[in-house]
Amino acid sequence: MRLKADFERVQGGGKRVADSFFSMTFRPNELDAPRVGLAVAIRTAGNGVARNRVRRIVKDSFRLAQHELPAVDIVVGARARVKGAPARDLHASLGVLWKKVATQCAASSRV
Repeated sequence: MRLKADFERVQGGGKRVADSFFSMTFRPNELDAPRVGLAVAIRTAGNGVARNRVRRIVKDSFRLAQHELPAVDIVVGARARVKGAPARDLHASLGVLWKKVATQCAASSRV
């Protein structure tokens, strides 16, 4: 996702899951595939090198998990603990959150 309107739509009416590293706000979309948007602030992640590292980790994790996700728009926000955290911890955190998004979407579609 790149458009401000997409981010606002998700942030305004989406559900949220979080842990100590990331927060994810998600909302079903009308497309046939999931999309991800990133919100990695300088305050939480640090300088440009650190922010881009976090972005690369999130994008890679999403690439691997997208086939198990329903058609949703997801905004991933980084929290302060990502600064200096090992990549394996961030990947593990994201893996758990992707599964939470998938189960919550499946549960809400059954209602």
